[in-house]
Amino acid sequence: MSATPSPPADAPLTLEAMLRAMPKAELHCHLFGTVRQATFETLNQRAGMPLSDAEVRAFYTRGDKPVGVLRVLRALDAWLIRAPDDLHRLAYEYLQDAAAHHVRYSEFFWNPTGTVAESGIPFARAQEAIVRAIGDAEADHGIAGRLVAAIDREASPEAARQMVEWVTQHHSEYTLGIGIDYRETERPPELFAQAYADARRAGLKTTAHAGEFGTPWTNVRTALDVLKVDRIDHGYTVVDEPAFARECAERGVLFTVVPTNSYYLRTLPPERWALDHPIRRMPGLGLRVHPNTDDPTLHHVTPTQAWLMMVRDFGFDLDDLRGFLQNGLDGAWIDDVQRRAWRTQWLAEFDALHQRLSPETLPPQGH
Repeated sequence: MSATPSPPADAPLTLEAMLRAMPKAELHCHLFGTVRQATFETLNQRAGMPLSDAEVRAFYTRGDKPVGVLRVLRALDAWLIRAPDDLHRLAYEYLQDAAAHHVRYSEFFWNPTGTVAESGIPFARAQEAIVRAIGDAEADHGIAGRLVAAIDREASPEAARQMVEWVTQHHSEYTLGIGIDYRETERPPELFAQAYADARRAGLKTTAHAGEFGTPWTNVRTALDVLKVDRIDHGYTVVDEPAFARECAERGVLFTVVPTNSYYLRTLPPERWALDHPIRRMPGLGLRVHPNTDDPTLHHVTPTQAWLMMVRDFGFDLDDLRGFLQNGLDGAWIDDVQRRAWRTQWLAEFDALHQRLSPETLPPQGH
């Protein structure tokens, strides 16, 4: 699937068409959460069907109370990813799909601990395969991809330090930094302070999932003040402590938010979900947010739809979205020359697309 061409330059646009055509960065997406269902089924068949057809279909079913996607990610490590070419396929297909929604730059997560321990692929060979896919996708689809090596927070702090050591020993210009993911409950950020210190000493950028599973807002503070991360993934419970939220606003912290986050879809009543979701409140507290897909094929969301949800579900307007676009560029791990060039180019493209928007396609305000 090649990138979808932009609409004719003189054609009026629906909101969805405008949001699809706008240039985008993606800063919060997990490689294993991008797997196409057909690819998953092929890998499962090759492995001798360790998962039944019904189980695979269930992985790709997202009901009113989604159960989350961690079981899918674990299944890939345990049974299905067995060669570097598998990782190349996943990375290439993700970047191809993202480019079709005019994502031009993506920093995506990969969890090396599972790949090495469960899939049996050495770090260097795995990284090389993903980097090769990044090059292939840029040549074929014009999207620039970069890697964020993620700590498995359900593993030990020692495993986290080992993962950081792999990244530093096998330096790649395409692996920009580290993050931390998997279930946050009972695995607070401070457990991994030493791994983050190792990463900072090595010159790596850092981010962390915090405040994702309804966990205390203090996890966000710990990620910022103890782990000393450059940005926060999710971070929703920051709204529970307005004084700290103001501090984050003053510090210019970027929060990479996910409109389809499973926790709030699961715990908030459907009729209140969009009204009570913390994302709705965060910009009003002065917080800098940027919408992302997280696990797009498993969340049944595209980059276009993630941006659309910010308008349709959370009530933001096009001026807000323009700010979110700039937030993403400001928080991306790119050099300042590239940042300035893309800011000028992308905002000009956004403004031109906005001029072509058909007003009747906007949802009513105050919904």
